[in-house]
Amino acid sequence: MSMYGRDPWGGPLEINTADSATDDDRSRNLNDFDRAALSRPLDETQQSWLLGPGEQKKKRYVDLGCIIVSRKIFIWTVGTILAVAFTAGIITVIVKNVPRHHKHPPAPDNYTIALQKALKFFNAQKSGKLPKHNNVSWRGNSCLNDGKLDKSGAVIKDLVGGYYDAGDAIKFHFPKAFAMTMLSWSVIEYSAKYEAAGELAHVKEIIKWGTDYFLKTFNSTADTISQLVAQVDFEIFFQCEL
Repeated sequence: MSMYGRDPWGGPLEINTADSATDDDRSRNLNDFDRAALSRPLDETQQSWLLGPGEQKKKRYVDLGCIIVSRKIFIWTVGTILAVAFTAGIITVIVKNVPRHHKHPPAPDNYTIALQKALKFFNAQKSGKLPKHNNVSWRGNSCLNDGKLDKSGAVIKDLVGGYYDAGDAIKFHFPKAFAMTMLSWSVIEYSAKYEAAGELAHVKEIIKWGTDYFLKTFNSTADTISQLVAQVDFEIFFQCEL
């Protein structure tokens, strides 16, 4: 038989022994490659070529009606609010259950009563012939002979009136002058308060009682102060009405 055949497409059919030898050489050369290199794992790019594009995770959202937020943000926000509320509740329970020593507030001050009692002190210290409206029941007229020096009763100088200094029967000008000055000053500054307390007329009468006595002790004809009158020793304590 002939080694040549006829190609139906018009070309000769022949078996080329040289090509067969070349194919055998190629097969031998492939065996010389590193089999570990040929069997290395495929990288992500190659896997993507073989497997196709991977499926991406879809983000979930929460519809609040007026706004749409991520589910992750929504859960984080709700968790934070619940944690804060729980902490606040624990603190409130602890604060309410901790025993405390409650201090009772002091009773409100009634300055009207305090003012009435302070002015009543001056009524109790009055010397001379007391007015009928004097509100100290245990006091009466006292020291009606102040200024009378002779036994006949002739009045050398009328010194009846004024205020006693303390529990004795002596009358000092300096303490009394200070008291009358402070009372007068308080009326100038707080006359409306005195009137609201119903004590304006009372305090004016107290001031007049003291200042009238000062006028009795003042000698307008004298150029200098040269005499000091003392009829009763301040070491003697007794009822002034005697």
